[in-house]
Amino acid sequence: MKNQISFRVYGKYGLFTDPLTKLGGEKSSYPVPTYQALKGIAESVYWKPTISYVVDEVRVINPIRMESKGIRPMKYNDLSKNDLAYYSYLREPEYEVKVHFEFNKNRPDLRQDYNENKHYQILKRSLAKGGRRDIFLGARECQGYVEPCNFWEKAGAYDNQENPQYFGTMVHGLDYPDETGIDELRVRLWQPKMEKGVIVFPRPEECPNIRSIRKMSAKNVALAEIQLADDLLQELEVSDS
Repeated sequence: MKNQISFRVYGKYGLFTDPLTKLGGEKSSYPVPTYQALKGIAESVYWKPTISYVVDEVRVINPIRMESKGIRPMKYNDLSKNDLAYYSYLREPEYEVKVHFEFNKNRPDLRQDYNENKHYQILKRSLAKGGRRDIFLGARECQGYVEPCNFWEKAGAYDNQENPQYFGTMVHGLDYPDETGIDELRVRLWQPKMEKGVIVFPRPEECPNIRSIRKMSAKNVALAEIQLADDLLQELEVSDS
């Protein structure tokens, strides 16, 4: 697919929080990453308001294992009485991810920055350097690392599993006003299926269940406030020479 990249992301722990487990002050990770978490990782590699990432599929490399830890979350209203909570993390998660980018059609004012090839070249350079911002596997305490890869490059724990795995209803992602053109924040739900370690994601607009959370307006970023892809690529080429 045009503008598509594949990358490997891994870390010691991951916490793709199931919101149902947060009600009692504790957290438990989904067994697999959400669309939104993988999109956030791609945006940490390289992002501008001109483009929007679409996550195509993810491949689970390591076995799905959980590890619980006792955490003392800070209570800002009473620092002397911190509670003990148990967080359930994914242990040694590793994934191969396919994503591609599209231009954000809700930002026609940024059309001058619609340089497809330049953005693609910057994205590949940024990925080769491990991303332009810190990578997290769902939560800030779960440091992650990215590197370029070919899909199916590495043997996975579920490559030979004949029966598909189902994970019930999960959060797919969030609809933000700057990408939908609608002044509200919405959450998307779906029921993922993993076959031979691979989960294929529907596009956000194809999700079967969408729920409104609250009203929200898009943040306005003017063209004069961003660095055009032409200038950024030229700057990167000079720094690499």
